[in-house]
Amino acid sequence: MKGLCNNLTGFFEFLQLEANARLIRTHSGGVQEESCILGVPCVTLRNTTERPETIEVEANVLVGTGCDRIRAGVKEMLDVQRSWNNPYGDGMASVTIVDACRRLFVAQD
Repeated sequence: MKGLCNNLTGFFEFLQLEANARLIRTHSGGVQEESCILGVPCVTLRNTTERPETIEVEANVLVGTGCDRIRAGVKEMLDVQRSWNNPYGDGMASVTIVDACRRLFVAQD
C-alpha cells in the first residue's frame, strides 16, 4: 500500500469539490452539515444521523446501504429544489457578537 496517502484532498479543496457538486453521497456527519450549508443535496448512506436538522429542511435523505434505496435517494435528491433554509444560521454570528460587544463597552463608558 505504498503511496496510499499521496492523493489526499485538503479541507479547502474538499469544500470546493462539495460546493461544485450536483449531489453528495456520504456517511460523514460533517459532510452532511457542509452540504446543507453549501446548498448541495445530500444522500446519507446510513440509517441514522446526528444531523437531523438536515433531514428536517429536506437537504438530506437517509437511505442506508441497500442499492435500491441508494438509487431511489439519489433520484429523489437530484430533483430537489435547493431552496432550504440553512438550519445552522445566517453566517453573521461574528458580526452580531462584535456589535453586542461594542454596545456593551460603549454603555460602560
